[in-house]
Amino acid sequence: MKIIRVSEEISIKRSVDSGTEEQRYAVKSIIAEVRKNGDEAVRSYTEKFDGIQLSSFAATPAEVEEAYSTIDPSILEVIKEAAANIRSFHEKQLRPSWMTTDENGTMLGQKVTPLDSAGLYVPGGTAAYPSSVLMNVIPAKVAGVRRIVITSPPGRDGKLPAAVLVAAKEAGAEEIYKIGGAQAIAALAYGTESIKPVDKITGPGNIFVALAKREVFGDVDIDMIAGPSEIAVLADETARANEVAADLLSQAEHDPMACSVLVTASSILAEKVAEEVERQLADLPRREIAGKSIEDFGMIYVAETMEEAVETVNRLAPEHLEVLTENPMELLGQIRHAGAIFLGRYSPEPVGDYFAGPNHVLPTNGTARFSSPLNVEDFQKKSSIVYYSKKSLQENGAKIAAFARLEGLEAHARAIEERLNNKEEK
Repeated sequence: MKIIRVSEEISIKRSVDSGTEEQRYAVKSIIAEVRKNGDEAVRSYTEKFDGIQLSSFAATPAEVEEAYSTIDPSILEVIKEAAANIRSFHEKQLRPSWMTTDENGTMLGQKVTPLDSAGLYVPGGTAAYPSSVLMNVIPAKVAGVRRIVITSPPGRDGKLPAAVLVAAKEAGAEEIYKIGGAQAIAALAYGTESIKPVDKITGPGNIFVALAKREVFGDVDIDMIAGPSEIAVLADETARANEVAADLLSQAEHDPMACSVLVTASSILAEKVAEEVERQLADLPRREIAGKSIEDFGMIYVAETMEEAVETVNRLAPEHLEVLTENPMELLGQIRHAGAIFLGRYSPEPVGDYFAGPNHVLPTNGTARFSSPLNVEDFQKKSSIVYYSKKSLQENGAKIAAFARLEGLEAHARAIEERLNNKEEK
């Protein structure tokens, strides 16, 4: 890994992949075709891209039952426990509607309402991601969303992985479809004969899924356009180089564009970690991917002081931040920008990915400066409530009308004055 001194040019930003012109055209064509021909188009694209002919898109109860019979019982217990942890954490995010009343009888408030429906995309095909199921379904369920739909591309056998089906059932999703890619996003956004449209789409995917989410945004809501994963480790001289290196590689193995960064005031630790990364890379199963990530986007920043190191982390605003210092809690209040913060050597990032409870759908590419992890409020909307009493309108009507005329909106002013001047009310 490259070791450099902290400078003004530090960054974890990578160019956002907006796709090629051909990819964007392909996605727009797929969406248009699904909007026009519904199930027929989805079936055709599933056969073209996944090599599967499906008579029905829905995962059947028999397939879910089979998944429970084939999954390792110990893994089932892990999924159940992880689901319980995630549910418990997200239940604490619930906020009630509220109302205030003044002496004139005016009532002002906010009504919190869950979305009617949400579509949750789960990557698949050659791999299984039950953690993505739990992290997307459970906050929607806790929020009170009544209809939760999962789409995920099928394997060559025309089925979804047992772990995905089990996780969906444990999380509380009943509507599961074996479709993926841009055609799945189009089906969720606009509906087909078999699939009713939803109000919001969340979940990660490949470039075609990301482009499709961007294309349908506005007709439906989306969570974010997530970039490649990233981790920053803030460490002092007490950190263990082998543990820091392992944590950096845990993100590097995700994607060649993943970004792994160490920020420290210890030159000795910097050298040891660089050596340890090379040693651990040698026998890593995904060493080609991780090696490319480390080569292109791996970096060790050496600061003059820990204060400068902390400020460097805030400038980076990483998706994941590990604080491996002698007293990590002392630094927590100084950290302003990070998607998720992992404190101490016994809290490596995978703890949050799979089990602890906080959501692993996090802002990337420096967007932790202004955005948050996926949470219960992402599946709710808020309505303002205004009830003005007669006395309140009489006291404030002239002020409101004056404000309306300040902006040149005479009809607004008259809407107030028609009530103030109503002779039947006098």
